[in-house]
Amino acid sequence: MFRHSLFLRLISKKVVFIVISIALIIAYTIYVANTCLVRSLPYILKNDELTKVPAALSILSTVKPDSRSHSNKATVVRLVPLLTWSGLAEEQRKVEAKDGAPKYRFLRQQGLHPVRRLPDALVIGVKKSGTRALLEFIRLHPDVRAAGSEVHFFDRHYSNGFTWYRHRMPPTLEGQITMEKTPSYFVTKEAPERVHQMNPSTKLLVVVRDPVTRAISDYTQVASKRLNKDMKSFEELAFVNGSQCGVVNTWWGPVRIGVYARHLERWLKYFPLQQMLFVSGERLVVDPAAEMARVQNFLGLKHVVTEKHFYFNATKGFPCLMKSEGRSTPHCLGKTKGRNHPHIRPAALERLRQFYRPFNLRFYQMTGINFGWS
Repeated sequence: MFRHSLFLRLISKKVVFIVISIALIIAYTIYVANTCLVRSLPYILKNDELTKVPAALSILSTVKPDSRSHSNKATVVRLVPLLTWSGLAEEQRKVEAKDGAPKYRFLRQQGLHPVRRLPDALVIGVKKSGTRALLEFIRLHPDVRAAGSEVHFFDRHYSNGFTWYRHRMPPTLEGQITMEKTPSYFVTKEAPERVHQMNPSTKLLVVVRDPVTRAISDYTQVASKRLNKDMKSFEELAFVNGSQCGVVNTWWGPVRIGVYARHLERWLKYFPLQQMLFVSGERLVVDPAAEMARVQNFLGLKHVVTEKHFYFNATKGFPCLMKSEGRSTPHCLGKTKGRNHPHIRPAALERLRQFYRPFNLRFYQMTGINFGWS
């Protein structure tokens, strides 16, 4: 009886010892796991532009090491904030205010933050050829982000530096294309070299249109903005001494811009033809989907912008959008598009066509494209 009681006491002590040991092992394991997690937080969050650690974190995914590797590295855990960051820096708050679209709010919740970058592609011209239409059409693509207004960096604000320029670009995510449009770049003598200094791999888009029609459209825009109505007629400005059958006034801006070949020669000194895409302003009106297919190919994008995005507005005489980046309803580009041109005497038009003909032929040879301008 005594031996039996002694045996039971020994067994009880062993059980207690085992239970305590297991409890200690479990406690130590939990301590080590939590310590590793806490220590890893600075490395996980070191690239975030934040001033405070979020109130709550949730494990989004666990990535296992490559099965081909014989390394015994621990599993990598990526943490994603569940709550809005309360300590965003001032610059980040500006981004939030400007780019509050649902898709960007969602991406930021996934730990992805847009960054302002210098442009990968530029719409460098030509004025009154359809550059605004091209920009609005390509902005429908989810992989393109473009500055909304003309920045005029390479012609007016170059002295402000590339940091100033970058801050005027829209925030983009990794893999998205940053774009900017300023049509006056094409005719600015210093622009080709300046763009090359920024990035010799920059892709350049040039929208061109029959130079005679383009000149009339340019004149019409200027005339519509004049408060006084004493502006000279198109013929008086386009020809020296106002003679429609005389010498063309090549000093007048609307005429000079249309000599595309001379402007293109400057760009070809710094950029190969393969980095340029010449978009037909006429085809952009007649068949916008076809021209946008060329643009998307040139930029290395999937064909997202297609026929379904356009409808033809018979009143304005050019295609409008079923929806855009800022609107989900059908709309046209604006009241200033599709202005009625003034009547120009046929003799004046014919004289301008004669003037432009050799320059057009030279432009066809340089680009390898016959645009069909008479």
